[in-house]
Amino acid sequence: MHIAIAGNIGSGKTTLTKMLAKRYGWTPRFEPVDNNPYLSDFYADMKRWSFNLQIYFLNKRFKEVVEISKSNETIIQDRTIFEDARIFAPNLHGQGMMSDRDFDNYSDLFDLMMSLVKLPELMIYIRSTIPNLIAQISKRGRDYEQSIRIDYLQGLNDRYEEWIENYQGNLIIVDGDTTKFESNPQDFQKITDMIDAKLYGLFPLNP
Repeated sequence: MHIAIAGNIGSGKTTLTKMLAKRYGWTPRFEPVDNNPYLSDFYADMKRWSFNLQIYFLNKRFKEVVEISKSNETIIQDRTIFEDARIFAPNLHGQGMMSDRDFDNYSDLFDLMMSLVKLPELMIYIRSTIPNLIAQISKRGRDYEQSIRIDYLQGLNDRYEEWIENYQGNLIIVDGDTTKFESNPQDFQKITDMIDAKLYGLFPLNP
């Protein structure tokens, strides 16, 4: 089974992935950030490195999806291939940081990949406001994230909301501003109760 966690930069995806993997005994798959050879360059010059970064993510994410589809384990994934193509790349293109030529090339490649990919059995979306995201980004202190522009974050948030509004798969939405799952056990239980209802309730998802 494939469980995925979606959300903007700083929303708490990695933390929730770790907590749910431990709670349910699921196998976690984390976003390839620390070993990404383009990330620091991208945040320093988004227009120059946007296409390179997005192709890197698309390649890594597609490999993950193929591996997940072949696995007999229940895997929980930190960020999905859909976010790269439906949110991050269009946001860069819309803000003039990816050319029409590069975006069309990227989109054609993504559409080809999607002909071989199915939706996760369950998507968990962490919804957060910009002030909360900024506080979380500042708290974790990654140097290359300190130069992220607020309008870039806002553009991502707008596209996340548009994507989730039209998402066709099984979905749980977590309020990242008020649900402090990392520090409050009751809040974490609210999330696991929703997951249990989806996976093991009267009308569970097919494994």
